[in-house]
Amino acid sequence: MRYCGPQRNAGLRCEGEGALTARTIGLVGTGVIGAGWAVRALSRGHDVIAWDPVGGAEDRLRAAVERAWPSATRLGLFPGADPVRLRWAGSPEEVAAGAGWVQESAPEDEPLKRSLLHRLDGAADPATVIASSSSGLLPSRLAEGLGHPERLLVGHPFNPVYLLPLVEVVPGEATAEETVAAAMAHYGDLVMYPLLVRNEIEGYLSDRLQEALWRENLHLVNDGVATTAELDDSIVYGPGLRWAAMGTNLTFHLAGGEGGMRHMLGQFGPALKLPWTRLEAPELGAELIEALAAGCEDQAGGRSIAALERQRDDCLLAVMRALRPSGIGAGRLVAEREARILAARASTEAGPWTPGTGIEAPLALYAAVVESDWVDYNGHMTEWAFLTVFGWASDALFRYLGIDEAYRAGGHSYYTVETHLNHRREASLGEPLRVTTQVLGSDAKRLHIFHTMYRDGEMLCTGEQMLVHVDTAAGRSAPLLPGPAAAVAAVTVAHASMPAPPQAGSRMAIPEPED
Repeated sequence: MRYCGPQRNAGLRCEGEGALTARTIGLVGTGVIGAGWAVRALSRGHDVIAWDPVGGAEDRLRAAVERAWPSATRLGLFPGADPVRLRWAGSPEEVAAGAGWVQESAPEDEPLKRSLLHRLDGAADPATVIASSSSGLLPSRLAEGLGHPERLLVGHPFNPVYLLPLVEVVPGEATAEETVAAAMAHYGDLVMYPLLVRNEIEGYLSDRLQEALWRENLHLVNDGVATTAELDDSIVYGPGLRWAAMGTNLTFHLAGGEGGMRHMLGQFGPALKLPWTRLEAPELGAELIEALAAGCEDQAGGRSIAALERQRDDCLLAVMRALRPSGIGAGRLVAEREARILAARASTEAGPWTPGTGIEAPLALYAAVVESDWVDYNGHMTEWAFLTVFGWASDALFRYLGIDEAYRAGGHSYYTVETHLNHRREASLGEPLRVTTQVLGSDAKRLHIFHTMYRDGEMLCTGEQMLVHVDTAAGRSAPLLPGPAAAVAAVTVAHASMPAPPQAGSRMAIPEPED
């Protein structure tokens, strides 16, 4: 098995990595972590052989795999991925003898793990790596007394293992370099991020950081300073969003402005003497300052503070928008912001519609700029982004007609049943977009509309849509309620005198060649 390099912490894939053949992964211990490993390996297209001494463990494991499989499917399945490739063993020795890689995930009890690892070591081929999923125990102690301590290390994952990519690879004093290389390649094959912990330390890296936050959390609750919900909100709506793309160090590097980490430490370093936490900070000497500053400059890789800020902002927007459909945390606020912006535009730019309103021209209800996550590898706006813009333009029209959150909460909404796009020009990052909307026809249940997208007066794209009004509780079409019905009828009459756009009703076809 190939190894990409001594660290492989840059997150780069090995050349040809996706072509590794199916293997048999052995799992000993099938609780939450062991079940996560099973899903991760099965979704990669590997075979899994598993064992756990607890009664009923096989049924629980298969049920856990079934529950997690939809999430693994959304992440993406490799060819051959199938839960039927899970086989149950009668002993840990059977697992060790039948697997090319063994992952132990027993409870965090050192004597228990050492006893189990001894059995695995005695049954596995000497070339087989044995990894422990320990979350804090020292691999050197786990390897004591083994016949082949050189093939043992810790591979510490994070729950849910089948989604989160981080795995800390922690070698012990006796661990061979070949074992570390095999581990980095193995976890890379599972499309994970193997982070090599170069210095053996209890709790490794990530858990030590989490533990510091957890202990401070316990103090704050114990002292009656805050509730659990208040403390969770302090992370969910703030630093937790940043941590998805930047860790503590690079985040604080940006907090120092153009001076970076050095300026931040000079400005905020004295605060380390204040009682902001029960965890005592080390002395902020010149050597520590240099290590932090130089480390952040290496992370920045020559990117300016301005470039890092743009990257941070793009990532934050992507994370917050990804949370939008769930209505959780910042995602809920993003949805609320969008609704309020559209409502404000409807009230200041074009209405809302009232009887006698001048509507004899296409309605200009929505404008935007091309955002970073809307462009592809060519730097141009993607098809789904055009659909997104036209979707927001439709939403703006609905609000203009009186179809807002309150209307939808009452159990009625328009559903799109057909869409045609006609692309004329490309759009690039940061360019301004303006959409006009013409109503081509309507009746009690249907609405036929035509969007035109412009950039500084130049037509970029058109979008034609047919929508049906639906009783959402009944799950079937239904007539519009009186208020929006009057608005739709008035706009339809006003727009009837306009010429139909030439693209309306068009279809795709390759003309027959002329004789």
